[in-house]
Amino acid sequence: MININEVKTGDFLIVDNDGDKRRGEVTELNFAAKQVCINNGVQDFWYEENQLFPLPISDEELLGLKFHREVNADGTVKYSKGAFRILVPAQNDFSRMEVWYRDEHRHLYHSIPLHILQNHFLEMTKVHLNQEVFD
Repeated sequence: MININEVKTGDFLIVDNDGDKRRGEVTELNFAAKQVCINNGVQDFWYEENQLFPLPISDEELLGLKFHREVNADGTVKYSKGAFRILVPAQNDFSRMEVWYRDEHRHLYHSIPLHILQNHFLEMTKVHLNQEVFD
């Protein structure tokens, strides 16, 4: 389950509607009712806070968000999108990461879900992290 206070418009989440789990994008928030409107690619629908689940960060998710992957000689992996960078200790190891944009660096010492990465990206770049290419 996700706390609605950590969700922003444009975030990607998993919604569980009576066992039917789907990936979707947040289109609206209703903090008073603790509901989130999610577009699952077919339609927009309102979900309760207890129906929301995080998407784990993965190589597949980052490449789907149009990041470029570069495997370094020391085994670390760098993902880049525009001037935004993510450095992870090894291929498919997102247990900790360093993210930076221009002169701002953040060290994350534990794994985070995709929507939290999207929030870091938004705070640092002032642009939503989605499938658009802006290299």
